[in-house]
Amino acid sequence: MRWWKVAGLAGLAGVAATGAVIARSERRRRAYTPDEIRSRLHERVAEVTEKKE
Repeated sequence: MRWWKVAGLAGLAGVAATGAVIARSERRRRAYTPDEIRSRLHERVAEVTEKKE
């Protein structure tokens, strides 16, 4: 194989791996219900306001 073919295949494999990682994190993010997201945001706001006081 020529070097440019190897470089092209390596680049293609990198793009595919990056896409798989992004898809997995997106599925994990979308697994939360709106109520779970809301409660987590309320908890985070409560933590920040406690630290300020």
